Amino acid sequence: MTVRKGGLGRGLDAMISETAVNPKSAAAKKPAIRTVNTSKKDTEEKKELEGSALMVKMTQIEPNQSQPRKQFDEDALLELSESIKQFGVLQPLLVQKKGDYYEIIAGERRWRASKLAGVKEVPVIVKDFTEQETVEISLIENIQRENLNPIEEAAAYKRLMDEFHLKQDAIAERVSKSRTAVTNSMRLLKLDERVQQMLVDEMLTTGHARALLPIENKEEQYAAAVKVFDEKLNVRETEKLVKMLLNPTDPKPEKEKNTAEDLAYEHLEEKIKSIIGSKVAIRRKNHDKGKIEIEYYSQEELERIVELLESVK
Repeated sequence: MTVRKGGLGRGLDAMISETAVNPKSAAAKKPAIRTVNTSKKDTEEKKELEGSALMVKMTQIEPNQSQPRKQFDEDALLELSESIKQFGVLQPLLVQKKGDYYEIIAGERRWRASKLAGVKEVPVIVKDFTEQETVEISLIENIQRENLNPIEEAAAYKRLMDEFHLKQDAIAERVSKSRTAVTNSMRLLKLDERVQQMLVDEMLTTGHARALLPIENKEEQYAAAVKVFDEKLNVRETEKLVKMLLNPTDPKPEKEKNTAEDLAYEHLEEKIKSIIGSKVAIRRKNHDKGKIEIEYYSQEELERIVELLESVK
C-alpha cells in the first residue's frame, strides 16, 4: 500500500531517450537544431530525424485529438506566451511524424502559448511511439504538471483499461499512484454528467463528489450536488446529507460534542476512508475497544473492497 514518491512511474525520462529530455547530458549540451523539410517522406529520413532536435514551422504541427487533457487555462496560457516572447520556447515539444505533419505527444500547452506569442517555429523532438505509449506519455506529462482535472484523469485511466486492456495495478505502476487512487478516480465517471461538470468547474471537490456516489438516482444526485454548492457544505456535512437522503426515516443523530477525542477519531475515519475509498465509521466501546464499519452500496463495491483488503496481505 506504500505509494512511491519522487517521480511518476517510469516517467517521461524512461520512455524518451536521455538526450531528448535531459539538456545537461553530455550528448545534449549543444543539440544540433535543424529546420526540417517536410516534403521528404521516405523511411530513411524518418529514421534520421527520430530523436533529433529540430526547428519546425507551427503550421506543420497539430495537437493530438485523443490526448487526455481537454481544457486549458487561458490566463496561464497568456502568462506562458509572454515568457515565450521574451525567452523563446525553452523545452522542445515531443512529437511524432504523421504523414506530412507532426502530431504533438507532449507539449500542447507550449504549442498553444507559442501561437498566442506569434512564434513561427518551435523546437521539437521527433520520436516514434505506439498508440498506447502516446496515451501513457500524455497522461504522465499532464499528471506531473497537475494539469488534468479529475474527470480528464479518470477518463484517461478508463481508456487505458478499455482500449489497451491494462489492469488497474499496471496503470497505478505507470503513474506512480496507489491502486486505490486509480480506482477512486475512475469511480467519478459513475457520477451524473452534470455533477461531473460541477467537479470540472471546481464547484465541488473530489471529496464532495465521492460522497455523492451512493445516490444512484441521477436527478437526486444532481439536486444534492446543487445543495452542497449553494449551502457551501463541507465533505462531512455532504456525507450526512447523503445518509439522510438514503435513509430518511433514521432518527436525527445527537449533536456532536466535538471533543479532542472525537476529532481524533474523525481524523482516523477520514484516513481509513482515503485508503479504502468508501465511507468508514469507528464505533467506540469501553477500554479502548470498538469496531470499524465499512459501507458499500453495491455488489461491485463490495467486491472492490474485498479485493483491496486481499491485496494488503
